[in-house]
Amino acid sequence: MKTYRKFFQQLLLLYRPFENRLNTRLAKHDLYRAQWSTLYYLFNNGSATLVELSNYQYVEKPTVTRTIHRLEELGYVEHVPGKDRREKRMQLTELGKNIYKDVRVTIDQFEQDILKGISEEEQLEAIRIMTEIRNNIIE
Repeated sequence: MKTYRKFFQQLLLLYRPFENRLNTRLAKHDLYRAQWSTLYYLFNNGSATLVELSNYQYVEKPTVTRTIHRLEELGYVEHVPGKDRREKRMQLTELGKNIYKDVRVTIDQFEQDILKGISEEEQLEAIRIMTEIRNNIIE
């Protein structure tokens, strides 16, 4: 089998178990991966429009709208005025920031556990490779 075929087969075999185990850990916090990804983005970037969140996660805007709606119900995000009245800009509430920090502990442990035996240099190389592949895909 060609190397690139093996590479992408391994990528596919990695994705589902990772997401399933991640969702299991997030369920303890009443969250799913898409919600966690949104909390992560807002915590690290301040506020964002639904379009920015959609572009970041590479999903359709209605998907982000549903995720944001659920996070609003939980009291984790709130609408803030944007430059344009039509623009829906969201940010974390204080509760959302506290939840992010709590969940971050769970996720840090999970990520460290699954990276056992992989050096920091190898992790950095994998990050570089994944970034390059993603850039090639979205060009």
